[in-house]
Amino acid sequence: MTLFMLIGGFILLTLGASWLVDGAASIAKRYGISSLVIGLTVVAFGTSAPEMVVNVVSALQGTTDIAIGNVLGSNIFNILAILGLSALIRPLPVQESTIRTEIPLSLIAALLLFPLGASFLSLPLDGPDPAALGRIDGIILLLFFAYFLRHTFKTARCGTDECGDMQVYGLPRSIAMVVAGLAMLVFGGKFLVDAAVEIARYFGMTERVIGLTIVAAGTSLPELATSMVAAYKKNADIAIGNIVGSNIFNIFLILGVSSVIRPLPFSGGTTVDLSVTALASMLLFALVYRHHDRRLGKRDGAALFACYCLYVFFLMAG
Repeated sequence: MTLFMLIGGFILLTLGASWLVDGAASIAKRYGISSLVIGLTVVAFGTSAPEMVVNVVSALQGTTDIAIGNVLGSNIFNILAILGLSALIRPLPVQESTIRTEIPLSLIAALLLFPLGASFLSLPLDGPDPAALGRIDGIILLLFFAYFLRHTFKTARCGTDECGDMQVYGLPRSIAMVVAGLAMLVFGGKFLVDAAVEIARYFGMTERVIGLTIVAAGTSLPELATSMVAAYKKNADIAIGNIVGSNIFNIFLILGVSSVIRPLPFSGGTTVDLSVTALASMLLFALVYRHHDRRLGKRDGAALFACYCLYVFFLMAG
């Protein structure tokens, strides 16, 4: 029964995210929002929605190790596994704006968690544990997220011909897709968290390891599908922008909201996982920058995916 709940949760999360993205993108295009901004916001939020739902449910239930492990694990999986596999399918050229803005911002997001999570000053709303991502820290992350949105929406408007070739549905259908997608995400997230906790107890695994592996990979299925299909269709901007945008959403928005609901304690293992998250962003930047034409080649993809396999091996061995 637990296995069926786990599989059912994954299916609901994937379908729910797909419907949410399609419906929201249709509404956005109807009101003249550019395809670039839709990719950085609507698509990034839609593919990050499973992480959001899982983290909110985990925070409400008090399973904080799954909450923080899910985000860090998803960011590691996004860069090392998804971009690695996508680059293996087809080399991915990277825009200068992505190198200058989005990739550095995703690195800043990871690095910011070090001083916030390791703070030895316990503020009134932060809870009793100073070595945690508390409510004040969550508010700081949400302020960074607001800045990211403001920066992105400076170029939001577009003409009809500049909005891409996304499918536009009737407004009632678009709204129905958004509502149905959100409902599927809520139930899928609930099933996934409950099943993951049961599996952890049965096999004697910690919530941290489950959050970093099973839950992280499961909630990253929308990013995996989006980026691999985009790479196959030679749409590198979506393949890379979706991943980098999702990583920014995961830390600034999802960890921000989760820590406001309930402080998320940092352990020694969390610090290690956070270091891997930051190193993954640095590695992505270095691999892209070493090519004069700014791209991720197939060898780069193989190197990224090999790093992910190595990380999982040490995680399981530990």
